[in-house]
Amino acid sequence: METETIISETEKELMKSEVLSDSNKSLHDLTSKELGQLFPIIILDYTDKWVNYYQTESQLITNAFMPSEIISIDHIGSTAIPGLKAKPTVDILLQISEQIDNQKLINVFQSIGYQLNTRPDKPPPHMTFVKGYSPHGFKGQAFHVHIRYKGDWDEIRFRDYLINHTEIAKEYESLKLKLADKYKNEREKYTDLKTDFIQKVNKLTRK
Repeated sequence: METETIISETEKELMKSEVLSDSNKSLHDLTSKELGQLFPIIILDYTDKWVNYYQTESQLITNAFMPSEIISIDHIGSTAIPGLKAKPTVDILLQISEQIDNQKLINVFQSIGYQLNTRPDKPPPHMTFVKGYSPHGFKGQAFHVHIRYKGDWDEIRFRDYLINHTEIAKEYESLKLKLADKYKNEREKYTDLKTDFIQKVNKLTRK
C-alpha cells in the first residue's frame, strides 16, 4: 500500500506531461529519446518509505540466493541519504561471489521480476537488474540492482560522505534539481552532467 502511494505521485507527474506510451515495443526496442519521454526525471521530497522499500526488496533478493553466494548488499544512491530529494528509484549494490554462474544470476533475478541491463561500461560482471518499468511507463516501485564482485566501491563511500556532510548533500540536491528542470526528458544528459560533482566527492572520500 505504501508503494502505491509514492508511485501514484510519480504517475501523476507522468500524466501531466502526457508521456504514458501506447507503444507495443519492448523496453529494449525503445530509443533513448523514447525512454526519456516515457521515464522523465522526477525529483521528489525525501521519505523514509524508501528505506522500507529497500529493506523489503533486499530480503527478497537475499532469500533467492544461497548465503555463500552473497558478499554484501547495500542501499546506495540518493534514496539512501536521509533528507535528500531524489528520483523515487531505490538503488541497491549487490556484491556477489565470483563463483556464481552468470546465467544462474540472470535466472534468479528474472524469477523475482527483474529485467537485465548489460553494462559493459561498469565493472564485472557488467550487469544491472531493473524492476518497475514497462513499455507503458513506470509500473510499481522502481529498483536498480547493481551487481559487483567484492571490492571497495565508490557508491558506498559517496553515500556515507553525503550522510556525514549535509552541506555537500545540499549542493548535490541543488545540482539535481537544476538538471532535472533543464533535462527532464534527457536521462543520459542528466546522468552525465552529475559526473563531475560525483567524481569530486569520490576523491574527497579517499583523502
